[in-house]
Amino acid sequence: MSTPSLSALPVRRLTPRDLTSCADLSEDRGWPREEHKWGLLLSAGTGYGIDDPDGHGLIGVYVVTRYGPQERPGLAAIGMVLVAERYARQGIGRRLMQYAIEQAAAIPMTLHATPNGRPLYEQLGFKAVGRAEMVRGHLTPAGPLPGIATRPATAEDLTAILRLDTAVFGHDRTHVITRLPAFTDQLRVAMADGEIIGYAGAWPNMETHVVGPLIARDTETAKALIASLAAHTDRPLRTDIDVRHEELLAWVKASGLESIAFNTVMTYGTPELPGDWTRRFAPLTVAAG
Repeated sequence: MSTPSLSALPVRRLTPRDLTSCADLSEDRGWPREEHKWGLLLSAGTGYGIDDPDGHGLIGVYVVTRYGPQERPGLAAIGMVLVAERYARQGIGRRLMQYAIEQAAAIPMTLHATPNGRPLYEQLGFKAVGRAEMVRGHLTPAGPLPGIATRPATAEDLTAILRLDTAVFGHDRTHVITRLPAFTDQLRVAMADGEIIGYAGAWPNMETHVVGPLIARDTETAKALIASLAAHTDRPLRTDIDVRHEELLAWVKASGLESIAFNTVMTYGTPELPGDWTRRFAPLTVAAG
């Protein structure tokens, strides 16, 4: 019996039971397993994958996280687009992305593209709208710290955090933000005149703590939040900062973090991302927009 062509293999929805297979696929491509992150993405978002016709796990996956009203999302973020090494350059990535576009229908999409992935996304109609710089290292704040109060977030802060997040992100993402207390090792807020003016999380990823989301009224507030997270962990920090935030990037580099990589922020079906980029400094993870 002949094997069906790769382009005809069915794409199916993933479930939390596929987490180990997703992590195996990450490892196959030389990425860290990132099981903690996979767990969040498969619960807050929806994974799609193609099974190996030979029965050896998954040969390709991606995750989509939708934002806005459940019945009419306003934005879909694509992430974790992975193809098994043994099936590389055989059209599986294109097949998955074409499926993602079909499934999105008229919902605008966004993704963070690696240099390797960007040509495919451009061929499929995605447009570059920005860049994010990944930085990593142990933070020792350069110069005096901003005089902005920060503290651990409490359950009573959630309503205010959600209100601020929706205004800055541009769409409601309650289904993601309400998972942060369990997902992060730290969730902190910045205060001024009794109001929350920013918040940030730090979550475990291999040997680092990833800083994200990072939402702040201004650069000084963002600095205060990063410094407060760094003060409560021995791990190196890692984060992806919008390159338009030049002052923050200069400060974290002066404080010990080093540039690791750049990703291109791309959109499909919309000329730009919603929300207020001036207060959006870093995503929860590039995989979720």
